[in-house]
Amino acid sequence: MTLLCCLLAVVPLASQNEMNPASSYAIPIPAQAVFCGQKVNLVRLDLRERFDREMLAMNYMHSSTLQIIKRANRYFPVIEPILKKNGIPDDMKYLCCIESALNPKALSPSGAAGLWQFMPGTARENGLVVNDQIDERYHIEKETQAACEFMKECYELYGDWFLTAAAYNAGKRRITAELERQQTDDFFDLWLSEETSRYIFRLITMKMVLEHPQSYGFQLKSADLYQPVAYREVSVQGSVPDWTVFARRHGISYLQLKEANLWLRDNQLDNTQHRTYHVRIPVKESLFFDAAKLYVHNPAWVTDYEKKR
Repeated sequence: MTLLCCLLAVVPLASQNEMNPASSYAIPIPAQAVFCGQKVNLVRLDLRERFDREMLAMNYMHSSTLQIIKRANRYFPVIEPILKKNGIPDDMKYLCCIESALNPKALSPSGAAGLWQFMPGTARENGLVVNDQIDERYHIEKETQAACEFMKECYELYGDWFLTAAAYNAGKRRITAELERQQTDDFFDLWLSEETSRYIFRLITMKMVLEHPQSYGFQLKSADLYQPVAYREVSVQGSVPDWTVFARRHGISYLQLKEANLWLRDNQLDNTQHRTYHVRIPVKESLFFDAAKLYVHNPAWVTDYEKKR
């Protein structure tokens, strides 16, 4: 069966003979889902239909979902250890999948930036530098740490990961006010904006698809995944008059420097406070695709893992 047919069908556990590439199929709905160890009762009619909406969207928006799986191979190895170090459930990594589709350059119309989509004010409140020359919302390790700090504050306030995720989307003030006004402590009983109401179900369906993509018709091989890039670091404590000259001095182009350090937002660095910045220089060999050296972060993502071992 061709990849196109698989993507058009996206029917878990259906046989090839039953699939018709010209048809669209409903996705089976389980009795419950689990996220961060908390269960969601999908027998309850409204929750079942909210889940169904996001599962259909996740499975029939093929190009977006496929690209997230490909990008996860590069970024999950960076994100997961930081979540673990901070005591944040691994499932919360799916927030940045929903927030930015794992695009490190993402910038929303409202000004939210990076994988975790921080607004400038919230970023500064959580320890990130945001100015005309440096924007650490684009620094994957630092923005992930900042996201952990925000999530820890929310969980301490609510004691619930669904409400924590909702607050990440809508803000603590909004969620706290609605909990008080509607006299409930259960996210699933809150009447919220459509975006926030959908948010949790998008997280749940994202988790389910990325844990078992082949069950939903997404067929990838190891070579399809985006490969991590290796770097060496150069410490910068003073000013840099011209990043192009800096890049050339370290044997790379200005483009390669910027791709490796998206948090550099200007052509120069004044650094009047003499902060120490660790600038990444990509290892040249890792900038080229090598079919003989493929990294697969999660074997469940690909169909040829055993052959590659």
